[in-house]
Amino acid sequence: MTTSIIAFGGRPLTIKDVVEIANGKAQVALSDAPEFVEKVDAGVRFLNELLEQDGVIYGVTTGYGDSCTVSVPENLVNELPIHLTRFHGCGLGDTFDEQETRAILSTRLSSLAQGYSGVSWELLERLVVMLNENMLPLIPKEGSVGASGDLTPLSYIAGALIGERDVRFRDKVMNSAEAFELLGMPVHKLRPKEGLAIMNGTAVMT
Repeated sequence: MTTSIIAFGGRPLTIKDVVEIANGKAQVALSDAPEFVEKVDAGVRFLNELLEQDGVIYGVTTGYGDSCTVSVPENLVNELPIHLTRFHGCGLGDTFDEQETRAILSTRLSSLAQGYSGVSWELLERLVVMLNENMLPLIPKEGSVGASGDLTPLSYIAGALIGERDVRFRDKVMNSAEAFELLGMPVHKLRPKEGLAIMNGTAVMT
C-alpha cells in the first residue's frame, strides 16, 4: 500500500525516496512548480528552434560517437532514436527484479526531470505511469554499464516506451504495447533526441 507521493522536478531526489519507490511504498508525480514547468518547456522549445534552423545537433542531426561527422537527413531525424534503441538492445543474462527496476526507473526519471535533456512532457509522464502502474521493463543485467552511459540496459526502457520490449505487468510478462493498450494508452513516439536522452545516463550503475 502506498503511503506517500514523491514529486519529481521540484527538489532533488534522495536515497530515501528511491528506496520508498523501489519498495512500492510511494507513488510518483511530476512537480507543478512554475520554475520546473518552465525548465522542461524551455528545453523542448530550444530543441525545436534548433531543428527549425537546421542546426547541427549531436545525436539528432548527426550520428553517434565516431559517426558524429555524419549528417542525418531531415526526413530520417525521427527514425534515428528508434534505431538507436534497437541497436543497443543486446543485453544478456537474468533480468533485474521488480525492486531494482523501480529504482532504475526512478533514478532515470529524476535525471530527465532536471529539464536539461529536451525531452517532452509526454515522455516524463509515461515514466510516471510505468512506475505508478508497476509496468516494469525486463532489463537484462549483462550489458554495457558505465560505457558512455548504461546504453544497453537503458535501451530496454526506451524500447518498452515505444512498444518493442517486454514488461512485467499485472503479474504477467507481455509486450509493452499490449500493456499500454490495457491502460487505454498508445505507445510513446520518441521525439528527436529522446532515445539518446533516455539511454545516455547512469541510472543502472547508480
